[in-house]
Amino acid sequence: MNLKTFITHRLPFSIIVLLGLSILIFSIARVIPGDPVRVALGDRVSEEVVERVRKEMFLDRPIHIQYFMWIRNMAKGELGRSLFTRREVSEDIKEFFPATLELALLSGFFMSFFGILLGTLAAQRKNSWIDNIVRVISYLGVVTPAFVFAILFVLFFGYVLEIFPTAGRISVLPPPRVTGMMTIDSLLVGNIRAFWNSLQHLILPSISLSMASMAQISRITRSSMSDNLQKDYIQAHKTYGISQRKIMFKYLMKPSLIPSISILGISFAALISNAFLVEMIFNWPGLSRYGINAILSKDLNAITGVVMVLGLTFVVVNILVDFVVAYLDPRIRIRGDKG
Repeated sequence: MNLKTFITHRLPFSIIVLLGLSILIFSIARVIPGDPVRVALGDRVSEEVVERVRKEMFLDRPIHIQYFMWIRNMAKGELGRSLFTRREVSEDIKEFFPATLELALLSGFFMSFFGILLGTLAAQRKNSWIDNIVRVISYLGVVTPAFVFAILFVLFFGYVLEIFPTAGRISVLPPPRVTGMMTIDSLLVGNIRAFWNSLQHLILPSISLSMASMAQISRITRSSMSDNLQKDYIQAHKTYGISQRKIMFKYLMKPSLIPSISILGISFAALISNAFLVEMIFNWPGLSRYGINAILSKDLNAITGVVMVLGLTFVVVNILVDFVVAYLDPRIRIRGDKG
């Protein structure tokens, strides 16, 4: 199954999912009790101003007319004006999304690398003291919320040891904005000092955000690898005298990682939407924090814009994960070619 065929099969379903999401979030945002314009402008603003803003947002029209106008503007890249920031929502998303994406990318690295590593070590030494330690760490990671890790890391590494900064994205002169991600922009202009400083700011929030997913991936990797170690083909390879290292990396690792990668994709997409508490604790100016402020302010355009960006992120990540899984498992490729 080549890339063109894969995308052709998945694209219509992805469009339907996004269309359904747009209808759902638009309807919910419009039926929430309260007047969003009055909430945003305050009680001292005259009724004439409130009515003018309502007309600008098409809130004086029936809800189905509002939706078609909104979807038409969204197709043009126009998400409306935020009542909270007084700017275009698309401009707000361009400003805040790179910060959350940068945080999620490093968190994704931590949860994939260390999750797979711990799961592999535990599977290789099943029922040993290493396995027991990994399982205890995994259970603690799964049951402990990310904001608890964030608070503990701030207290221990920020105030007791004082080795990591605990607020903001950078504490030196920031690099010129290119991608919006401080570490990448610093490297693009060759500013090593800004890169190192922005990376230090990333460490604590990214680890806090990745702990639960890291624990879950390590458990899934351990379980999958333990099951595959008992398969007949692995036992046959051992009988033929093939080295343990070759069995691990050539025959065992690829099929064992399929469940982990599937969960990894979902977890990575969820990081972007679930990062709001971590972003608040570390004063991180990201999209999740912006979305929560939009909900509290009943900022309709911002709410729908953020949700659609998060929905698009889930769709893109799921497509990439499915493609990677199809690459790892030939049976999926064969079924896809037949379909």
